[in-house]
Amino acid sequence: MIETIASILKNKGHEIYSVDPEATVHDAITIMAEKGVAAVLVLAEGKLVGIVSAKDYGTRVVLRGRSARDTRVQEIMTSPVITVALETTVFECMAIMTHRHIRHLPVFNKGELAGVVSLGDLASAVISDQAFKIDQLMTYVGQK
Repeated sequence: MIETIASILKNKGHEIYSVDPEATVHDAITIMAEKGVAAVLVLAEGKLVGIVSAKDYGTRVVLRGRSARDTRVQEIMTSPVITVALETTVFECMAIMTHRHIRHLPVFNKGELAGVVSLGDLASAVISDQAFKIDQLMTYVGQK
């Protein structure tokens, strides 16, 4: 069965963590640490304008000797953001992430932000699906 992003968000939840473009990088990193995520969306007046990740922090702040408290999110965020729809399959998302070298995809449903999926979310879905198929095959051949 080809799983869609809708099913992943149904299991994972639709929680969205975000910051304003004028927020400091320190604010964004604090949210990431508190929520246990590696990226936050950047929303301006409710609209998606960018995404900032722990990787962005490392490469665009730490390695350049900048201060997280003095650097604004808009200075280091990735924009425009690549997004997907709820109907997009897991494998389509994996192809996008691999081709674009990204680890997070905001998900839209009819023009509205519906959630975010990470490469880890997709890998977990694929592993779970494979385990289910193996279990079904083992039952079929009488190994269980």
